[in-house]
Amino acid sequence: MKVLSENLVVGIVRDALYTSLKVAGPILLVSILIGLIISIFQATTQIQEQTLTFVPKLIGIAAVGLMLGSFMLHTLVSFTERIFEIIIKIST
Repeated sequence: MKVLSENLVVGIVRDALYTSLKVAGPILLVSILIGLIISIFQATTQIQEQTLTFVPKLIGIAAVGLMLGSFMLHTLVSFTERIFEIIIKIST
């Protein structure tokens, strides 16, 4: 059995972080943008209802999920395949 090298572990962590940013980034970006727009609207109209951002964010996140769902799934599957290939190489 081979011992994990430091470079391999750092590469796996880097790949995991990059994959998580690719998958979660669009949803987080849309959520932040919608929240910012609603906050500006609330500040200008002086409507201070805390639940006002819930429905627009939910619709925006659902739209992003529908549009980019296959990309996100493909990204996660390819990451999982890379991890399994590393495990196979280590165990042999």
